[in-house]
Amino acid sequence: MDLSLLSPTWQLALSGLFGLVIGSFLNVVILRLPKRMHAEFAEACAELEGRQPAEPAPSQRWFGLDYLIHPGSHCPACDHALSPWENIPILGWLLLRGRCSQCGVRISARYPVIEGLTALVTMGVVLQFGMHWHTLAIAFLAWGLIVLAVIDIDEQLLPDQITLPLLWLGLLINLPGQFVPLEDAVIGAVAGYLSLWFVFQLFRLLTGKEGMGYGDFKLLALFGAWLGWQMLPQIILLSSMIGAIIGVALIALRRHERGKPIPFGPYLILGGLVALFWGEQINQTYLHLSGLG
Repeated sequence: MDLSLLSPTWQLALSGLFGLVIGSFLNVVILRLPKRMHAEFAEACAELEGRQPAEPAPSQRWFGLDYLIHPGSHCPACDHALSPWENIPILGWLLLRGRCSQCGVRISARYPVIEGLTALVTMGVVLQFGMHWHTLAIAFLAWGLIVLAVIDIDEQLLPDQITLPLLWLGLLINLPGQFVPLEDAVIGAVAGYLSLWFVFQLFRLLTGKEGMGYGDFKLLALFGAWLGWQMLPQIILLSSMIGAIIGVALIALRRHERGKPIPFGPYLILGGLVALFWGEQINQTYLHLSGLG
């Protein structure tokens, strides 16, 4: 069935429903991927020290991506396995009134928020780019960025398991020049990584501290691979502005302690998404207002 033949209303409705389902899966990835990584790190440390890990090795408990599927969704407090109706995105949480049906422990509202956000972002992708073959690739990018943003907020970590495949996907989708010529995409990936790497080295030289992590370098390289090197200054400027506004607001509202590190990844992601959706319009507006267009 050619979905592009559907009316715009049906396209948005179907993409929204599909986004809800994907959002439910993203919640699983956000919860389990960091646990998997910590377990693998503990296993590697134990191996280097010549001792047995405290927990079974991840390779013995999971195979491939099986850890994302087994065990099924359950209450982290009492291990109650969620029934199919309890797993319905957003609606299941509302019917449960935000609590486990077995033990009554509160279930975080973040789960339905992420499901709803994923649905809205998926609808936005379809609305902006239409029903084309490359739209699914853009949706994969958006879904991966949601996972990266939340994990970075929780763990101050940007997993390579998500960042690097999205970077390669950006280069692949630009093989035929979908967004930018392949040459611009390759230069964008290199320039994205090295630009923040140089900032990192300079900051460490001047202060003796590390201002950001290597995951941020790879994240900007990812956007360079998708949007080309020409869009990198805009992404850096947008992410810096967004970070400054949100950071000051959090401190003013006393939701964040002064001196405590704030992950830069979510701001890079917001800046990158703005550039993905409206980057060209922003450039044209700037050129027009400056009299250069």
